Amino acid sequence: MRWEDFRRSSNVEDRRGGGGGFRGGLPGGRGGLGIGGLIIVGLIAWATGINPAVLIGGAEILMGGGETSQSAPQQPSASRTPPKDQEGQFVSAVLAQTEDVWTQQFKAQGQTYRPPGLVLFTGGTRSACGTAQSAMGPFYCPTDRKVYIDLAFFEEMKRRFRAPGDFAQAYVIAHEVGHHVENQLGILAQVQQRQRQVSRTEANALSVRVELMADCLAGVWAHHANAQWRILEDGDIEEALNAASAIGDDRLQKQARGYAVPDSFTHGTSAQRTRWFKRGLDTGSMKQCNAFDSRSI
Repeated sequence: MRWEDFRRSSNVEDRRGGGGGFRGGLPGGRGGLGIGGLIIVGLIAWATGINPAVLIGGAEILMGGGETSQSAPQQPSASRTPPKDQEGQFVSAVLAQTEDVWTQQFKAQGQTYRPPGLVLFTGGTRSACGTAQSAMGPFYCPTDRKVYIDLAFFEEMKRRFRAPGDFAQAYVIAHEVGHHVENQLGILAQVQQRQRQVSRTEANALSVRVELMADCLAGVWAHHANAQWRILEDGDIEEALNAASAIGDDRLQKQARGYAVPDSFTHGTSAQRTRWFKRGLDTGSMKQCNAFDSRSI
């Protein structure tokens, strides 16, 4: 993936190594959950892309549920200048590309795009959705409109998910930003309200649609970024499709417990995730990403 020559975003907070880490227990006295449990939850949580603390707490999948609806805690001091290390520079460049693409897409519809923040942390930190820890994986917090990433997760992608490559990492970032696009369009709040009115199985099915839409929006970003800046190199598309396949509900559940339970799926099968990412990539159209209009997902 070509990224070195592009601008860096000014919306990155670098909390790594500056006293911003947080290694205490989870909110609500759940600090006793073992690291093995955190890793399993983390696999699922990153795949859903929504704050994993709500999964651990058993609250709503989306924003505003249980403890995650509290006002944002005071945040540790952080640098708002682009990171100087290569990994941080990469994240900042990808975030900047999402800002440019979505600003243009919203403008074409007569709307104004308000970019999310992105927080880099090591070990753990605090978000308006609760505590963020490395084992939980990257996530988007709708309450403070920020994406949270411990860059050690990208190494986990290579080792645990067998999904290496810089464009696979860019897909992760673009997926989280896709949730921000959904949030700004009011979709997350609408889905959350509906989830409160239906059964757990139906709520899970709604979450699947939220996730597939975010995958499609990540594809829309890649389509327009490549059309405008020629970011893609040989093998990049395969990297992203491999990453999308690696985080399907069916694949993760079989890896974790040897079998899959479709009614518990919250983010789609491997086949669904790759198909929706490719839909956005091929069409470049936000209209094609409305998973709530599609009878067959």
